[in-house]
Amino acid sequence: MKALYYCVRQGGKVSRNYFDMFANRSGGEFFTSAPKGYKPGKIKYIVFVGTVISGLGKGVAMAALARLLKENGFKVSPIKFDGYLNVDAGTLNPFRHGEVFVLDDGTECDMDLGTYERFLDENLSSINYLTAGKLFKKILEKERKGEYLGRDVQFIPHVTGEIKYLLRDLGMKTDADIVMVEVGGTIGDIENSYFIEAIRQMQYEEGMENIMVVALVYIMKPSTLGEQKSKAAQLGIRTLMGMGLRPNIIVCRAEDIIEEKVKQKISIAANVPLKNVIDAHNVKTIYELVLNLKSQNVDEIVLQHFGLKTKKIDLEAWRNFVSKIVNAGKEVTVGMAGKYTQLHDSYASIIEALSHASAKNNCKVRLKWIETTQVEGVEKQLEGVDGLIVPGGFGSRGVEGKIEAVKHAREKKIPFLGLCYGFQMAVIEHARHLLGMKSAHTTEVDPYTEFPVIDLLPEQKRIKDAGGTMRLGGQDVIIEKGTKAYEIYKKEKVRERFRHRYECNPDFVDRLQEKGLIFSGYAPGKRIMQILERTDHPFFLATQFHPEFTSRPLKPSPIFDAFVKACLQARNK
Repeated sequence: MKALYYCVRQGGKVSRNYFDMFANRSGGEFFTSAPKGYKPGKIKYIVFVGTVISGLGKGVAMAALARLLKENGFKVSPIKFDGYLNVDAGTLNPFRHGEVFVLDDGTECDMDLGTYERFLDENLSSINYLTAGKLFKKILEKERKGEYLGRDVQFIPHVTGEIKYLLRDLGMKTDADIVMVEVGGTIGDIENSYFIEAIRQMQYEEGMENIMVVALVYIMKPSTLGEQKSKAAQLGIRTLMGMGLRPNIIVCRAEDIIEEKVKQKISIAANVPLKNVIDAHNVKTIYELVLNLKSQNVDEIVLQHFGLKTKKIDLEAWRNFVSKIVNAGKEVTVGMAGKYTQLHDSYASIIEALSHASAKNNCKVRLKWIETTQVEGVEKQLEGVDGLIVPGGFGSRGVEGKIEAVKHAREKKIPFLGLCYGFQMAVIEHARHLLGMKSAHTTEVDPYTEFPVIDLLPEQKRIKDAGGTMRLGGQDVIIEKGTKAYEIYKKEKVRERFRHRYECNPDFVDRLQEKGLIFSGYAPGKRIMQILERTDHPFFLATQFHPEFTSRPLKPSPIFDAFVKACLQARNK
């Protein structure tokens, strides 16, 4: 035991013999739990935690720093931990949790994974996402198999041990130099307390110089006082320190630039160097945070802590991208016709994809939120829009309003983009108003409709569980030459991400392709329609997939790029 203690406290230089010995002994209290071949100290860890309130933007801050570290030449692998007991985010209501993001491998996850992908310009997978439900499911399965060798399974060492294993395993599987961990929620939450404890143990096992803790605090400015106050932030930091973690960097969130005296108070309260107290006040676009952190040398602070070399990095392309968003002269108004419009995070990836496309087209996209739950007011709400998006969704609420919005865009020749459910609404609208199928519907809403133009996928009809059972993740799409879709993609086959259970009913495909509608994209070797467009409209396109999930700041989605171009043309007319 003394040998392991000495090696750990000397900087994580633990020989594999000692590490493996104590990781696998059923009676050992260390339970270091590492993958075979793991070498402590080789992989560095950065842990982001919240303090005062949630929703401060831990994911954005972590993604911005990850981008800087990648620019410095390091392989970065992010992971998000969510403390809820759902196995994944697939069954979460967007009103409560924001958008459900989908990875290429089909993982339904927190929207922060989308932020990581966009900033890093990399595809992530299921190992980059962990929930309490996923963690405990794994532990209980191992317990039933007898893999804990008769031990009473406890939060310490077993739950914390599994967390440490998963973080180390992520680093090894992705060949990461640096693993970046976002802990959902705030310090003091019961549901993440054991995760914080696991990080504390990792500091002990890996060595303090191999782990950094970044705490986000909120600097309040009460309107009655008119000045910034840091006491709440200080108390949040003390709570963190009381759980055994001392922050190395403190990121201060606020409406305005952080006052110097506030930074000094935070510094002395937390024993953190003043240069490590970072100003992250509100900016015009989240992508500006990369430049903000670089101006304060945050990447250099991190790499010096780890004993890693920094290099001069070129952020010119990123700077130009941000400048185009911030300084855009032209403007278009896009209507977003959905039923989650009161929580804009429900459509986070769409908003970001529009941002990417607007920068490429040197314009600003102003969103007009169209509430579709009341059909009567939809047409009036659409006045003055240069384009319309009908996004994804589930269930019957707001369906008729969405169909009315599609009809308005078709008749008034307004550029239209339907996404997933929006694709299905466009099919229903066409069937009802142009093909005489007055009762056409989706069986999701009306199981007994005379014209089920949207119906369950064949493989979905026997499935009873809700979570993780849809057609999910990256799939190939075959594009018909001579169509608007081919003009946009300039390829005969593309890969996009899906999240749906219902599809355009194959029995109606031939009849639907009348009066101006064609299906220009479909699944390889299957009669699953995935893109539709109109030949009698300047821009009318809908996709069964979610092109917003693959859009990146410097590589905007081709479909969103084309849509914004069409909106600009419509406005100029």
